[in-house]
Amino acid sequence: MMTLFRREMPRPMLADLLGRLGISLAAGIDLRKAWRNETARVPAAWRSRMDLVARALADGDQLGDALAAAGDTFPPLVRGMVAVGDRTGHEAETLRELSASLERGVRTARELRRSLSGPLFQLVVAAAVVGFLIFMAGMMQHDILGFGLRGSRGLVVYLVWLAAAVAAGAVAFRWALSNWRRHGLVRLVLDRVPVVGPAARAAEAAAWCRAASLASGAGLDAGRLVTLASTAAPGLAVDATSLEERLRGGSSLSEALEHTRRFSRRLLDVVAVGETTGSTAESLERLAGHLDDEARLGFEAAARAAGGLVWAVVAALIGMLVVRIFSSYVGVIQNAVRGA
Repeated sequence: MMTLFRREMPRPMLADLLGRLGISLAAGIDLRKAWRNETARVPAAWRSRMDLVARALADGDQLGDALAAAGDTFPPLVRGMVAVGDRTGHEAETLRELSASLERGVRTARELRRSLSGPLFQLVVAAAVVGFLIFMAGMMQHDILGFGLRGSRGLVVYLVWLAAAVAAGAVAFRWALSNWRRHGLVRLVLDRVPVVGPAARAAEAAAWCRAASLASGAGLDAGRLVTLASTAAPGLAVDATSLEERLRGGSSLSEALEHTRRFSRRLLDVVAVGETTGSTAESLERLAGHLDDEARLGFEAAARAAGGLVWAVVAALIGMLVVRIFSSYVGVIQNAVRGA
């Protein structure tokens, strides 16, 4: 079952669920009834989690507290913003805004995956070609690749190596992501990589801006705002207590954020303008859109470069095969001539 491997509800499903729930509440439908209707719509694998929320609602809990009963099914940003909606009496509006924000994030992620699908396909084809050549080497009784692998036995060894490499890559990616968020070595290195570094920073800042925009629009104080925004962009997490101390000392939000040295000048300027004009939510939402575009273009450029690199590797492999096969036949001919 899906829930055995994934604890958090997929964002597209969650965006649809929150959007419909917001519409139902705005239409005057009782929350418990609206939630039962949504439980019937989600895939069966998620209904047990939905039932936990339904039972909490039946016991009189507010929606934010009820969502917490389902553990990590709903991300911290969603739980936090729904709790804000509960306290302010704007549940329907908050749910609709959350849904719209999640949908924008889903579209951005979908575009990024689409840009990476080409290089990934090329890599899969290259791996399949290598496997085919190893298998054919067994029929030809000749080690075409020079790796000591040929025939079905060599193919099995190759597939085991390939599976181990994929597993190691997945573990390395998770470690790198965690290290990036902690501002460790990965961030120091990646920040210096052209195209990829700026794109990664833009994507992270876009997530922070969108969450901060939601929090600002709901009228949250600065401490709660940065806490919620940090759940969406852990790499830009800010200690709310220290920030609030600076605010009490007379600093503006942009000045307090600048002191953390985690935010770009561009983002800080937008926060400063928003504070001055009273349009922080709108300003951050606009910046989030621009940053999303920059991240998408950057990752697309990196994907094209990766695709070119894969094709270069494939071309080099083919060239090596041609040389090895030609050399082997030349050797056979030379031996035949000497024997004659």
